[in-house]
Amino acid sequence: MISQYQVRLFHNGRNQTLNIPHAFEMPSNDVVIRKEGEKLIIEPFNKKSLLELLATLPDIDEDFPDIDQGLLPLDDIQF
Repeated sequence: MISQYQVRLFHNGRNQTLNIPHAFEMPSNDVVIRKEGEKLIIEPFNKKSLLELLATLPDIDEDFPDIDQGLLPLDDIQF
């Protein structure tokens, strides 16, 4: 497998574009691009599930108020 290609950059308005060779095709249409020194790094953008995102948040140390305080138990409500 070829590990590098020489490609031409094109100007598209104020942006530069390039055609990615088929051998380097990305698994997604969404990517993250960043610059490290003179290199451009392009990586697939992996959306995290809500559970994965919540797992990264710090624990909450606050006590939550009892929002049911003063309400009748559900069994005592008559329609």
